[in-house]
Amino acid sequence: MKFAENVPLAPYTTFRIGGPARWFAEAATEEDVAEGVRFAREGNLPLFVLGGGSNLLVADSGFPGLALHIALRGIAVSRDGEKAIFSAAAGEQWDGLAALAVQEGYAGVECLSGIPGSVGGTPVQNVGAYGQEVSETIVSVRVFDRCNHAFVTLANSECGFGYRKSILNTTGRDRYIVTRVDYALDRNRAPAVQYRDLEAYFKGRTPALPQVREAVLAIRARKGMVIVPGEADSRSAGSFFKNPLVPLADLGRIAGASAVAPESVPHYPDGKGSMKLPAAWLVERAGFPRGYVLGEAGISNRHALALINRGHATAAGILALRDLIVEGVRRHFGIELEPEPVWVGEQQ
Repeated sequence: MKFAENVPLAPYTTFRIGGPARWFAEAATEEDVAEGVRFAREGNLPLFVLGGGSNLLVADSGFPGLALHIALRGIAVSRDGEKAIFSAAAGEQWDGLAALAVQEGYAGVECLSGIPGSVGGTPVQNVGAYGQEVSETIVSVRVFDRCNHAFVTLANSECGFGYRKSILNTTGRDRYIVTRVDYALDRNRAPAVQYRDLEAYFKGRTPALPQVREAVLAIRARKGMVIVPGEADSRSAGSFFKNPLVPLADLGRIAGASAVAPESVPHYPDGKGSMKLPAAWLVERAGFPRGYVLGEAGISNRHALALINRGHATAAGILALRDLIVEGVRRHFGIELEPEPVWVGEQQ
């Protein structure tokens, strides 16, 4: 295993932003993962685990420790009648796994097609889109426990899954490194088309599994949420803000702030007295439309939630735009938006 010095991190991220890592290593095996952790511990270095780089914003000054790039590969499928376990190494590209599942006729992740990044990142923030979340299919997650310096397997019930979170990015954020994820998929499960965009796309028709994947890819492409080399809208971290959960009783106040009827506010009650609001709607209503520009940073021309690198943006520039949007939504609606991307580096 080789440890290189002062390796630029920008090429490893979809934002294409960020300074160098003081040390950099690529882990192609579980033994490499353990060796990387030892290297950081013995050198008293901070350790950052780098996956597909699709949900990161790296500081302009870079990272002062070891960036350990997870490059484990391999997918195994264990079939049992109409059910199957897809066991994927953390370094596999997520959309490759989603495509394979659909190709083999197994439902459960078709609505997660086109999401950039690696398999190892999916359980960390409980990746979800268009009515599905990976927590619905994950059986177990194999991880390296940095506290005990040993590999362990976490069952679904031990992962603490919630909206865009798990113990892997909360209480165990600096403890566990994902090396493999097992997903239980089913041939008998009907494709998921409950999400509004998909319902509108199919207009009452009952699609086959491949058609759902194609529809999701088309919808994501229309919104600039598919990585297309050379396109400015692709130099982003996808959705930059989480959809906030607010009291249902605030619906009238929020409608009044935008001078619309309450029924015109897109909202999704959770049955517990709260509702989820689309962050994109809040951003645009607060005065930040698609195509908004702040220097070399901007908002995608296709989706108000995607902050983009217009060509030569810095992390500082993205943060300035982030702060401007957060303050605008706070002032207009009294709602605090929470960013999704992970910050890598010292200053923020």
